[in-house]
Amino acid sequence: MDRAELAAFLRRRREELRPEDVGLPAGARRRAPGLRREEVASLAAMSTDYYTRLEQQRGPQPSEQMLAALARALRLSDDERDYLFLVAGRNAPSPQLTGTHVAPALQRVLDRLDDTPALILNNLGEVLVQNRFAEALYGDSSRFTGLARSGIYRWFTDPGERLIYPEHDRERQSRAQVANLRAAYAAMGPKSRAGELVRVLHRESAEFAAIWERHEVAKRFEDHKVLVHPQLGEIEVDCQALFTEDQSQALLVLTAPPRTEAFDKIQLLGVLGTENFVS
Repeated sequence: MDRAELAAFLRRRREELRPEDVGLPAGARRRAPGLRREEVASLAAMSTDYYTRLEQQRGPQPSEQMLAALARALRLSDDERDYLFLVAGRNAPSPQLTGTHVAPALQRVLDRLDDTPALILNNLGEVLVQNRFAEALYGDSSRFTGLARSGIYRWFTDPGERLIYPEHDRERQSRAQVANLRAAYAAMGPKSRAGELVRVLHRESAEFAAIWERHEVAKRFEDHKVLVHPQLGEIEVDCQALFTEDQSQALLVLTAPPRTEAFDKIQLLGVLGTENFVS
C-alpha cells in the first residue's frame, strides 16, 4: 500500500469534482476547490474520520468494498478505479467486482434525476445505485448480499419480491427476468456469476427451470408498467432505459405524465421514504 500516493490521488480527484458533478447543491461560496471530505465520505457511505485518515496517510488499508465505494463516489473511470486499487495494495478488480462499478456516464445522468425514481443496475439484475425515489418505491437494495443482490435471484426465491407487480403481470415479468439472464449468460459464459445464478436457480426454482427451456433472450425493459407501492397502491409509469455501450449496465428512469394521479403518487414517494421497507 502506497499511503502517500493513495492520499494524493484521493485528494486530487476530490478537488477536481464540483458539487453539481455528483448531484449536490453548490451552496455557499467555498474556501477550497472541489468537494469537501465529508461529502465524499457521505457519497461512499463511510465515516468522515475514516476518509480523512486516508487523505492524511494515517488510515488502515481499505477493503475492496471500500475502494469500490470510493471509486463510485469520486466518479472514477475504469482505469482510475484500477489505479486506486493498485496504490491501495489491492489487485485490480476481478471481473466479478468490475460488474459492480457504476459506469461514470450513467452516474452523471442519475446525479441529475432528483424528482422521479431512477436506478442503475447491471445485467445480473443487481442494483448498483438508486436515488431516494427509487428507494422509496423498491426499498433499499444495499441490504442484500451474496446471490440475493440479484433481483433475478430474488424473483424466483423470495415471494415478497413479486408484490411490487400486480398478480396478472407476474408471469410476463418471470419470462423477462429469465430472458435477461440468458443474454447475460451468453455474454459472460458458464463459469461466470451469470452461470452460477443459472445453476443455483435450476436447483431452487422449478418455474425458472421451465422458463429457461423456452430459450427466450432479451435485453430490454417494459416501456409501460404498473408497480404496486404498499401505501400508495398501483402506480402507472413509463420506463426508459439507457444502456452502456457494452450493454452490461442500464439506467432506468420511471416517469408519469404531469397532472396525473400517477405523477402525484411519485411526488409522494419523496415524502414517504423507505419506512415501509424496514424489516
